[in-house]
Amino acid sequence: MTSIRFLEDLRRFWRRSRSTILVGLALALGATAIGAFVNWRRVGAANKVIEALRLRRDIDIGVDARSEVLLARIGFLSARNEFDRARILLEALDRNGAPHTRARGHYLLANSLLRQALTHIEGSELDAASPFVNLAKREYRRALQLYPDFWDAKYNLDVAARLVRDFPDFDRKGGDELSADPKKLWTDIPGKPKGLP
Repeated sequence: MTSIRFLEDLRRFWRRSRSTILVGLALALGATAIGAFVNWRRVGAANKVIEALRLRRDIDIGVDARSEVLLARIGFLSARNEFDRARILLEALDRNGAPHTRARGHYLLANSLLRQALTHIEGSELDAASPFVNLAKREYRRALQLYPDFWDAKYNLDVAARLVRDFPDFDRKGGDELSADPKKLWTDIPGKPKGLP
């Protein structure tokens, strides 16, 4: 008896409001289709920019671009040794990107810094190479903080650590100041020995 009454109430409700329900359903489906179309267009535009950057065409993007586009631009700028411009985009990526994408951005910048350091080392400019190696190590560490299983970053960090050794003992009192006895410091970059053995 109760179920029959419920069915009759449901039929009455459907007769009174079926046009409203159908219109609402049509509007919801239309809004979903428009949203999907707009998102498809954005993804297509982002893919075109990424492809152009991959082909080494210089396309300027804003810091509010999609994280994938930011990553492609960071890779492009890093390959051209434009570290400051790449860092600005990396900061934007750090604000909005997924951890894996952010780690990849830090890795790309670190690779570029390490290549610059190796260029200096090959030219026997050891003093000029040291800051680039230290910056590269910092970026590799940041990538590993974001994505600990990033094997390539681990490997390259090990390579960079062998180029410029860290100081074994020092007291950090603040900022970038290092306080250590010069006799206890390791040499910064292994080089050719001076003088007789």
